[in-house]
Order: sequence, then structure tokens, then C-alpha cells
Amino acid sequence: MPAPPDLVIRGALVVDGSGRPGYAADLAIRGDRIVAVAAAGTARGARRTLDAHGLVAAPGFVDIHSHSDYHLLLAPGADSSVRQGVTLEIGGNCGYAAAPIWGAWRSERAEEYRAALGLDCPWRTLEEYFATLQAARPVVNYGQLVGHNTLRGSATGGAARRVSADELETMRRAVQEAMRGGALGLSTGLAYPPGCYAEAAELVTLARTVREEGGFLAAHVRSEGDTLLEALGEVLAIARTAGIGLQISHLKTMHERNWGKLDAALALVEAARAEGLDVTADRYPYTAAHTGLDAVLPAWAGEGSSAERLARLRDPGRRDEFLGVLAARPASTWERIVIAEVREPRHRPYQGRTVAELARARSMPPAAFALDFLAADGGRVGAIFHAMSPANLERILARDWVMIASDAGCRAPGDGLGDGLPHPRAFGTFVRVLGPLVRDSRLFGLETAVRKMTADPCRRLGLADRGRLAPGFHADVVLFDPARVRDTATYGNPWSFPEGIDAVLVNGKIVVAGGAPTGARPGRVVRRGRVSAPPGALVPAGLPAITGG
Repeated sequence: MPAPPDLVIRGALVVDGSGRPGYAADLAIRGDRIVAVAAAGTARGARRTLDAHGLVAAPGFVDIHSHSDYHLLLAPGADSSVRQGVTLEIGGNCGYAAAPIWGAWRSERAEEYRAALGLDCPWRTLEEYFATLQAARPVVNYGQLVGHNTLRGSATGGAARRVSADELETMRRAVQEAMRGGALGLSTGLAYPPGCYAEAAELVTLARTVREEGGFLAAHVRSEGDTLLEALGEVLAIARTAGIGLQISHLKTMHERNWGKLDAALALVEAARAEGLDVTADRYPYTAAHTGLDAVLPAWAGEGSSAERLARLRDPGRRDEFLGVLAARPASTWERIVIAEVREPRHRPYQGRTVAELARARSMPPAAFALDFLAADGGRVGAIFHAMSPANLERILARDWVMIASDAGCRAPGDGLGDGLPHPRAFGTFVRVLGPLVRDSRLFGLETAVRKMTADPCRRLGLADRGRLAPGFHADVVLFDPARVRDTATYGNPWSFPEGIDAVLVNGKIVVAGGAPTGARPGRVVRRGRVSAPPGALVPAGLPAITGG
């Protein structure tokens, strides 16, 4: 006779991730798995019950594009993620991953994080990083992509040139080892150094290795603005040549002069899908990007080590060269760039103000102010770029092949990551979909929204037993009030948690109750092919294993 369930969630409207209409049911959970989805009122004998009448039960949300690699070590409670229903984050995106990393590139990153955040980064391999992360006991589950930019920096020191045959083979072996250690795929950040120095042949070689190991390619393309169509064409060709599934990261059209390119961009992707290429994309539900202010600099400015890049910024002999590039930007650009996060305490009053505003206060051209400010703050200023079309955003999100993702790192109060103004997407992405987009504007139905945030990303990731509410699946569950759920974070006040998320379970443990964290931290490292259990945990026998996609 089977053991009774540990928990029954009673009377919820179950939206199970499949896309089919919701239905009233009880969820029975034993250990870390769902053991039954039964007609409402029929599941009995549980040690504990949770009344969910009036609430929707959905699979825990999967953030397929996050940047929590280092954040989870400093904020293992991940309040910003789990309080909006996220139970699995995928890091290593945009080409930058915590591991694998080696050589002078590793030493430099480790010293930067130690100096700026007091964070020890002892790892080199993915296995070593996973051990460090698991020891931090994160509240959410976490999976990792291999970052191409990190690979290239480790192999070349950030050089702006073609990699040698030996360097490419070193990178390829590192990818293979990481994939066999549980990485889920490879990511690119082709808009950023040193990834921007790579040619397509280099990426095809690495992508083929990933494909052989069962993974996929997540591509931050070379341009999301003036050469967007060419950039999309490049990654589609790479995926086609390598025979690999492609996830286009945060699909967008940056700057008003490029908003009219959306039809052509969508046509490129949909033509590739029609020919049989496995192409999908993700997007956050906001019209502002968040990246470094140094993204305004030319590609040649990013070559080499951090010290070399900073010295180049501060070199009076190169000032005119920099200004010549920056001055070519439309004047309106600087009105739409808001300083979000700085390193130097003396610069904190700049946070929340535009580059144009700060430049006017100093009677300086905006380009000159931006250059001087980057040099003065160590070259690592975080900025929010208001540059996207609301209409285009809705058209992108409505595409059936587009998933929801935050493109953010998790945060928790007092986490040591600083007191800046992170993008509100870190706090509100998934509830913003459920509230404004589903309930208020009816961009798509609730069942479609849940599928985009659960089963679809798990299919892309190759995770066969997450992303659905069904027997045998991991008990990652979110309960929310569909009439009340909404995001409260804004650009001016991002540190504001959502409303309407009643409870969240991770691996069968309640981590949010009554909208507040419980303190439980049962998250696990999710690997391609398997999941690592924390010490002392048991994975019930006879249940389906995660398989590679």
C-alpha cells in the first residue's frame, strides 16, 4: 500500500502547463514529487493540507534567461525570484557564465568579485562551481549554460582576433567537459567583448560539440538594432550549419529608428521554423534594457583585461577617438539612458538620473560626460536603456514560440550586491505577464501564459520531469490569485515585491506562504541528464529521470 501524501493542495484551479484549459483538482505531493492530480475533494489521507480554493495552481515558473550565477551565492534566498513564483533559474546567459573559467581571465574575475563584493570564487570547472552553489543552499533550482564569452576570454585573455587552432580546441574540450558535467547548452553574447571578436566558424565548432552532447544554443545576437536582421541571419545560419536547436535571447528591436524592422525579423525566424529549424526565443515584458553603460563604446574598446580596458578609457591620447564614435549617436539617446548602479559611493547620487541630465548639470556634452563617468567609476556602470516599442513588445510576446524570461539576476534585501536601482524585471517579470498582459489587456490566455513560463522552457532545456503539474513531476508549484496578482516594482522603485502570489513550493517544500518567504531553501542544481539532490535527500525510485533534449 503506497504511503500517504505529505501534502495535498485542495480545490485549486489547476493550470498544468500543457496549455489545456484549467480544471478544479487536488494536488497530492509526496517528498519532492507530485503523486496525484485528482478530482477536487477526492485526495485524502495527507499529513498536511493547503486550502487553495479561489487560487490558480501552476507549475513553478522557469526563468530560462537569468543572470543569477554569482547573485545566488550572495542572495541564496532569491526573494525577487521566488516571490514572483520562479522555482528554476537558468544562468550563464549572454555569453557570460561563472564556469568553466580558467587562466588570467579567472584570476581577474575572482579578484574583482572579492574586492567589490567580498565573494570568494574558488572554482574553475562547472563541477566545482556547482559544489560551491549547492553549499550556499539556494531557495530555487538552478541550471547553467556554458558562456562563450567566458570561454573565449579564458582562452585568449580577451584578444580581438581570430582564435588559434589550439585555443579553439581548448575551448571545445571545455565545452564538452561542461556538457558532460550537466550544462544545458551554450550561450553567446555577440554584442559584447570578447565574444564580438568571434567569427561564425568558431561558433559552429562549439555548437556542434554542444549538439553532440544533447544541448542547445542560446544566442544574444551581434546587434539588436541597426544590423538586427543581419545578426539574426548569422545565428540562424550557425544553428542550421551546426544542426542545433536555437533560443534567441530577449528578441527585441532597439531604438526607434529600428522599430520598423520587426516584420522582417519575425519573418526570418518563422521562415527558419517552417523549413524545420528548431528556433524559439524569449523576451521580458518591459521596453527598457539593462546592461553596462560601456555598451555605448565601440567594440575595440573592450579588448584585453579589465586593467587594459580601463587604461584605454583613461588615456588622454585616445579621448578624441572615443568621442568621435560617441558623438555620432543621436542626441536623444542620452535622454533615454538612466544610471542604475555604480561602484563608487560618491557616485550614488547619479543613480536614477539620465546621462543627458547629468551632463547638463555639468555643462558638458553627454558623450564626454559618459566617457568621463565610465573612467571615474571603474568602467562598470549599470544603466537602463529606454529604447523599445510597446507595440513591438506585445507582438513579440504574443508569438507562440516566444517564452517569458527576466534577463535579470536575483536579489534579496541586504544581499551585498549594492544599493542601486536594478531593473524592475528582477522583481516583476512573471507577475507582470499574469496581471497586465493576461488579466488586463488579454494579450493571450492564462493557460498560454503559464505554458510559456513552464512547459515550453523545460522542453527547450530538455527537462522531462519539470514544467508540468502531473504525476511523477517535481513538485515545483505556485499558487496565485488571478484577480489580484500584479507587479509593483517600477524603474524608480524596483525594490517592491509583487502581490497575489500566495504560496510557492520548490521540490515539495513550501518556500513562500502568505506571500512571504518561509526561510526554507530546498533548491537544487539541475543538470542535463540528472538532478543533484542535497545531502541526505532521497529521490524516490521508479520516477522518470531528467533526460537531455
